[in-house]
Amino acid sequence: MRDQVERLRVTGGYSKIAKTSHWGFVALFAYGVLKQVDDIGQLRDTALLRFEILFASALLILLGARFFYMRRTQKTSLPEETPYAQKIAAKIAHLGMYISLATIALSGILIGLLYWSGFSSGILIDGAVGLHEVSVTLTYWLITVHILAAIYHRFRKDGVWDAMVPFWKEHGSFTNDPPAE
Repeated sequence: MRDQVERLRVTGGYSKIAKTSHWGFVALFAYGVLKQVDDIGQLRDTALLRFEILFASALLILLGARFFYMRRTQKTSLPEETPYAQKIAAKIAHLGMYISLATIALSGILIGLLYWSGFSSGILIDGAVGLHEVSVTLTYWLITVHILAAIYHRFRKDGVWDAMVPFWKEHGSFTNDPPAE
């Protein structure tokens, strides 16, 4: 494990693009939750409707770009000796977050387009809203699992935490300085 921590300390873990996009999505998701539409009737405001569709479209494009960037350029920060089941669970959780976030954006766009087309009630809009709500709930659960797993790795001191998180470093400092010997 110490070798894994040292490797991540020397290489810096994930790239700056990977870290920036990770924390950028934290900010975008938090913003989306804080400014969410509470009642579908609010979409009568065409400026809000347009903004919601543009925000969801931008989120979807950025999410797709991050997915392909991470798949093509970044390696897992899990130590090699990590049990296979844990590696699979991590892949499922990460893929699940991508899918659930994409479903939030797609269902949000669908809701906006249906509302704009005159479907303010009925089975179509109710189905789109239901899918949107399920996706948001699933995302909350997956983010919770993701955070708990990160905290688990922080206490294991196996380098996973330090690979992506810029604070509360494993060597007990709030900087990237190597531990004193």
